[in-house]
This record gives sequence, C-alpha cells and structure tokens, in this order.
Amino acid sequence: MSDVKLESVLTCPECGHRATETMPITACQFFYECTGCGAVLRPHQGDCCVFCSFGTVPCPPIQQNNPCCG
Repeated sequence: MSDVKLESVLTCPECGHRATETMPITACQFFYECTGCGAVLRPHQGDCCVFCSFGTVPCPPIQQNNPCCG
C-alpha cells in the first residue's frame, strides 16, 4: 500500500471548485457535496466512486488493479 496515493483533488463539474480530499480505503464514496456550490456529485455510470469520476487520482483499489466496492 506504500505506493498508493490517498489524496485526490475533486473538481466540481457544476462550478469548477477544487478541493483536496483524503480517500477512504475501506469503503467507496458514492456521494460528495461540493464545498463551493453545494452540488451533490455522484459517480459517472461505469465508475465506482466520486474519486474515479471527478478526482485527479482514482480510488485505492483501482490504483492497485483490484475490484472496487464489490
């Protein structure tokens, strides 16, 4: 797990606000409320979590080529 990055910058598609967040390693994050405009982000179809859809770094399981959330 030493080469896995746990921080990702989420970018809101509604307002463009960017926030650095720490990713959970034991659960997927399906929802995220933008701290800029309050929009609730949900993963795109086919993505497992908001980090895989809107982040600069995919979630830890995906970084390790493992299935995420399932």
